[in-house]
Amino acid sequence: MTDQPIARRNIAVLTGAQALGGASPPIVMSLGGLVGQQLAADPAWVTFPVSLFGLGLALGTLPAAFIMRRHGRRNGYLTGALIGIASGLIAAFGIFAASFVIFCLGAFTAGLYGAYVQSYRFAAADGAEGDLKAKAISWVMVGGLVAAVVGPQLVIWTRDAVPGTPYVGSFLSQAALALLVIPVLLMLRSPPDVARAGASGGRPLRKILRAPRYMLAVATGVVSYGLMAFVMTAAPVAMVNTGHSVDSAALGIQWHLLAMFAPSFFTGRLMAQFGKERVAAVGMVLIAVSAVVALSGIAVANFWLSLMIMGVGWNFSFIGATAMVTDCHTPEERGKAQGANDFFVFGATAIVSFLAGAVLNTAGWQAINWLLFPPIALILAPLLWQAARGNPQAAV
Repeated sequence: MTDQPIARRNIAVLTGAQALGGASPPIVMSLGGLVGQQLAADPAWVTFPVSLFGLGLALGTLPAAFIMRRHGRRNGYLTGALIGIASGLIAAFGIFAASFVIFCLGAFTAGLYGAYVQSYRFAAADGAEGDLKAKAISWVMVGGLVAAVVGPQLVIWTRDAVPGTPYVGSFLSQAALALLVIPVLLMLRSPPDVARAGASGGRPLRKILRAPRYMLAVATGVVSYGLMAFVMTAAPVAMVNTGHSVDSAALGIQWHLLAMFAPSFFTGRLMAQFGKERVAAVGMVLIAVSAVVALSGIAVANFWLSLMIMGVGWNFSFIGATAMVTDCHTPEERGKAQGANDFFVFGATAIVSFLAGAVLNTAGWQAINWLLFPPIALILAPLLWQAARGNPQAAV
């Protein structure tokens, strides 16, 4: 129990870091296409910066895990913050120089930074015991609620901060947020048991990957995040295509983002009371319900309600999956186990984001939603089985 005060301090530090660092993706995702439209010579490349952000996020997970495994969480996260500063400056310079290639490099680098930020949720569980572990992950995700508001607002406030070059100010703001996170991360401390774990030891990664409980945890994260990204990418376009305004589409995404993070205030408590697998299973059911709502009509209310239910379902299933991963490894194995998990989750997310536009254009909005049911069914059955069987706390 001696690690608990340090663990509680780290939860507060990482929640603050998430609020600042987590604001970077909304900036890139909301402006990437607009800047691409401004700079790309061919309209087919307009959304390429957003795709590169997703690719950077996926490819950055394993190197980030390696750096933190070798040099510790704090040093790794400080490295990530420096990458975040560079990403904002590169993107801003790309816009200023009217260079699509340089802007794309900035977007890719922002994805690399995002790989560090995404692992804050795992770091919060370091040294935490019992119910505090699940609550720690949930509370760090509360920082995402702040980030979901801060990012879009910064875009609005700083869009024209540099006269004659729209959006340069927004990406300078992104760099400033990464700079501000540094003093916050300097307060991070490594719990003694985690510090003693060292940079090596534990099972080989191939053995961890073959463990059934780990496979289920990773698959739950892949399906929950992948389906959310699949729908979120297609929904704004589908709304406009069915005659709704751009403002209605933007508001729908804002409600979706709020629904994604607001439940974090109590998700940890639900997991402590009912179990991680049960909460994740409820999340999967809610994602299925969101598809049913979307398939029942194309009114604004259908889109908005579907996106909100999807957000809550993602929160339950993704936080549940994250907590399940932390039960599947020892302190010595955390770097490789967590890094591999995020590689699969965000790699799959990048792929489905690429595919969403093609599916929407060729098969329509209804096809997007019908495609949610098979993966949900595949994950829901083993989740319910594991929940009924019980979830032993042993990592191996």
